[in-house]
Amino acid sequence: MGIYVNPGNQAFRQIDGSNYVDKTGMIRLINERIGRDDSLVCISRPRRFGKSYAAKMLAAYYDCSCDSHELFDRKVIARSESYLAHLNQYNVVYLEITSFISEARTLQKPLIEVPRMIMEAVHDDLLRMHPDLPELRTVNDELLYCAEKSDGRPFVFIIDEWDAMIREVKEEEAQQVYLNLLRGWFKSGTFTPKAVAAAYMTGILPIKKDRRQSAISDFHEFSMLYPGDFAEFTGFSETEVRRLCEKNKMDFDDMKAWYDGYELPGEHAVYNPYSVMNACREKECRSFWGKTSASEALTDYIDMNFDGLQETVVSLIGGAEAAVNTSQFQNDFERFRTKDDVLTLLVHLGYLTYDSAHRTVYVPNEEVRDEFRGFLGSDQFSGHWVRLIRRSRKLLEDTIAGNSEAVAAVLMEIREEQYAPQYYNDEQALRAVVKYAYFAAFGQYVKVEEMPSGRGIADVVFIPASLSRLPAMVIELKWNKTSGGAIAQIKNRKYTATLEPFAGNILLVGINYDEKTGKHTCAIERV
Repeated sequence: MGIYVNPGNQAFRQIDGSNYVDKTGMIRLINERIGRDDSLVCISRPRRFGKSYAAKMLAAYYDCSCDSHELFDRKVIARSESYLAHLNQYNVVYLEITSFISEARTLQKPLIEVPRMIMEAVHDDLLRMHPDLPELRTVNDELLYCAEKSDGRPFVFIIDEWDAMIREVKEEEAQQVYLNLLRGWFKSGTFTPKAVAAAYMTGILPIKKDRRQSAISDFHEFSMLYPGDFAEFTGFSETEVRRLCEKNKMDFDDMKAWYDGYELPGEHAVYNPYSVMNACREKECRSFWGKTSASEALTDYIDMNFDGLQETVVSLIGGAEAAVNTSQFQNDFERFRTKDDVLTLLVHLGYLTYDSAHRTVYVPNEEVRDEFRGFLGSDQFSGHWVRLIRRSRKLLEDTIAGNSEAVAAVLMEIREEQYAPQYYNDEQALRAVVKYAYFAAFGQYVKVEEMPSGRGIADVVFIPASLSRLPAMVIELKWNKTSGGAIAQIKNRKYTATLEPFAGNILLVGINYDEKTGKHTCAIERV
């Protein structure tokens, strides 16, 4: 048993506790690929989506240096026909790339040395395990091939956070040396088919493109955009979260609002697993995403304002969806040419989710909305972003103060910025403008669209955050009618019925757009 070669099953044993959610069914997908031309798999997921847990699980299952029957005999994988055929049958190379980068920085080594550090770490383990093998360091796959010939066991490579060298290392030469190391292991016509049974790499980004092609083209990729068969193992399902809530006495509706919402083909509900587990542990639903270098860099990208990116981010915060073309993204943090590139990055980072059927993105849940709240108060943006925030905050102030003319003027200004006249043609367009206009209310209010209340459905309701003295707001939208008529409908159909706790502190807001005059009107009453 070594550190990087055949590390044993202790890492998985530590996470196989009472709250462990059984994802061992994923092992079957890897087993099915062993010995085939699709045995090299790259899984990209947002941070804290269980990538490392899955890597530890696979290492424990395949590692020939230990006996893992105890860990897996009662798991889902044990019901698979392939279970015993592959259990503890392979040499495993297990690498956490971030640890090598950290070690290089601690030792003040240039990061171009990281690939050599990886190769030497693997070789040192192999030489300890096979002292009879020749000490070869000049060709990175030769010793691995000799080890396979020695014991007849091919290798399963498990590389966690493989893309750290792409995300964190800016020197292109260091990136290329690293990619060449991977090519040597996984693109060798002589070594790979004979000595590599399978490879499983995880990362935040899909494989870096090199001249419009994948830099390691033999890998089969499964991402947040196209998860394929791995979709059900991307996060927690609704059934799994319900069981955790029952076991830990947590409110399921709160859990769903905070951590559900990721869109994946064939999966009706996908929850952020890291956050669900932390909520169960702390008995509280809140944001468990901490600040990272990736999120800090996003401030810079949004500030570039490609093709009106900031306006799109505003609409997303307000609850809208945005069309996106994901095909041109180069899978790195450096080459951005369009708004679509940044939006695609946000999908891979988990800040947005992608609806593949409609090719749109949106903010998935309350946890991510909480992260976006940080953007609203950021002092790092340029004047344009600051103007958007100030205008939205002023709109909210004018609404609360009953300044209906000012509200109508801002809505007209936004309409002229965002819509050509021929596209501003129905109540849905007016709804989009209203969501965009009030985006700064996020954090102070919870916005509910089409809320059943009284004898009908209110268009938009803003409910103040807890312990807030702000008034609740019921907004009714009209097209080619009157703002006064909108107020009358709120009263007649008793849309305020569900807002009893705010009695005496509720604003009725009627907004109308008249196509003939091309003007918005607004009426505001306090009840």
